[in-house]
Amino acid sequence: MMINNNKKIALSGLFIALGVLLAGTAIPVGVTKIMPLQHSLNVVVGILLGPWYALAVAFFTALLRLSLGTGTIFAFPGGIFGGLVVGYLYHFLRSDLTALAEPLGTTLLGGTLSALVFAPAIGVGGSVFFFIYLFALSSVPGAVLGYLFIKILPRVKGLEQLAGGIKKEGSM
Repeated sequence: MMINNNKKIALSGLFIALGVLLAGTAIPVGVTKIMPLQHSLNVVVGILLGPWYALAVAFFTALLRLSLGTGTIFAFPGGIFGGLVVGYLYHFLRSDLTALAEPLGTTLLGGTLSALVFAPAIGVGGSVFFFIYLFALSSVPGAVLGYLFIKILPRVKGLEQLAGGIKKEGSM
């Protein structure tokens, strides 16, 4: 069991590093930066490692991006909830289609929290629907890409063990 936890922690670090490296693909839109590849990572981590690892990966990726100046404060609510929702749904349903639920967490929870807490805290305006729309622009394509990656991962030589081994163990 400890080896599995060590593997999950190591993979989490790799996913955090990948999320920070992919920050260059972010598209500035108003006070936010749209980054579909972060949502793809949320899907992959939520399914392979579980909801709490997805939360941690999204949090530390957002923290590093903010520290390096490649992200905004909205990366926290915009990243954390999608992976959490995917991870929980996958734990109960065991279907790769749960990847497509990532926008529910990102838009409904993250978008609402951004409009009601984060935007006013930094003196920025924007309605709940504005943030839901912006987060949907990022999370919908990201969830689709993440789903495709999860479907392709077992077919990639050398990575099939990663996908099958961790997913079979359970992700919580």
